[in-house]
Amino acid sequence: MNAPTAAPHPAKALRPLDDVLAELLGHARPLNGAAWPDEQVSTFEADGRVLTESVISPLQVPPHDNSAMDGYALRAADAAAAGTVLPVSQRIAAGEVPTPLQPGTAARIFTGAPVPPGADTVVMQEDCEALADAPGAPQVRFVKAVRAGMAIRRSGEDVQLGSVVLAGGQRLSPASLGLAASVGRASLQVARRPRVALFSTGDELVMPGDVPPEQLPAGAIYNSNRFFLRALLLRMGCEVTDFGIVPDQLERTRQTLAEAAQGHDLILTSGGVSVGEEDHVKPAVQSLGELHLWQLAIKPGKPFAYGRVGQSHFVGLPGNPVSSYVTFLMLVRPFLLRLQGVQDVRPKTVALPAHFTWGKADKRREFLRVWRNPQGGLDLFPHQGSGVLTSAVWGDGLVDNPAGTTIAPGDLVAFVSFTELLS
Repeated sequence: MNAPTAAPHPAKALRPLDDVLAELLGHARPLNGAAWPDEQVSTFEADGRVLTESVISPLQVPPHDNSAMDGYALRAADAAAAGTVLPVSQRIAAGEVPTPLQPGTAARIFTGAPVPPGADTVVMQEDCEALADAPGAPQVRFVKAVRAGMAIRRSGEDVQLGSVVLAGGQRLSPASLGLAASVGRASLQVARRPRVALFSTGDELVMPGDVPPEQLPAGAIYNSNRFFLRALLLRMGCEVTDFGIVPDQLERTRQTLAEAAQGHDLILTSGGVSVGEEDHVKPAVQSLGELHLWQLAIKPGKPFAYGRVGQSHFVGLPGNPVSSYVTFLMLVRPFLLRLQGVQDVRPKTVALPAHFTWGKADKRREFLRVWRNPQGGLDLFPHQGSGVLTSAVWGDGLVDNPAGTTIAPGDLVAFVSFTELLS
């Protein structure tokens, strides 16, 4: 009698992206505290860093009422009728301290200059006529009737004394640096940069420059993932240690992981996290620490792994380039932002009309590479395979398409731009 055949292991259910992201963010403790203190950096050098303290303004911006344009400052009541002529009693340039305005006179004033005490309006010079040939003091004629409050930028209309101008936990932009400088901050307190160890696995991988294209062996491919992953990490403000390409050998993979765990907050790999006989990352991580292997319900990007090696986080991305690219943007990017203390890490989508047909609904949530056309709609890249990296260069964003959903021309779809994801 033949022995009974062992029942196959039930397939593990694919996990929804939102569930995996929530669990991943739950592991992302901000990199601060006594062991890893924040850094004080020059405001000049703070672009892209994450602010760890709120910036409170010690002054008003602007500090005083000032002219919004070149013209003449006066009391509106002194020129209530069109054609009024007033003598010019003083000239005020930016940076000068004016004297109180004499009643019944006007002051020649330039953009940014303080409005003199007693004046309640500024008339732009295009609505004025300087009377150069007038006898005695210079005079000016106001072509139109004047009303109070014109062309004056009020003290504190941009920033009020004591207000929070930049909240802690936000990623600094060039405009943020300008705003910090406008309230006198020469330096800012920011989160430490995440230290990331990066490597790829695969005997088929070759580095550009090592072998010319015409001599590329059968079955070999150039390692594209290493280039875009390093660039993405640098854009996220990380310090990157590149461990190169690790061959498909369990012991070499284990050795590289152990070395990478020293002094790094995150180990990021691409390839080797599936279930094939040559996929050694999973057993190597399990032998050194712990691994949670998620099969994601997204397309592209099903293989994904998170775990720990020593004190380091571990994330394993798929080997296919578009899968690796998309899972980085959807999962690793928010994880790295949370490590730096950012709370709002989910990408923002906008509803735009599809100018294409997507008639093959998939059981997984899909991220389609699209281009925003001049008509305000979205065009679809014709080849959506997980290895077609040209789709990510041609496109300027992704359509987040729910599982089981087809798309017809004119349907509103959720679009997230690469500008949003790469900034």
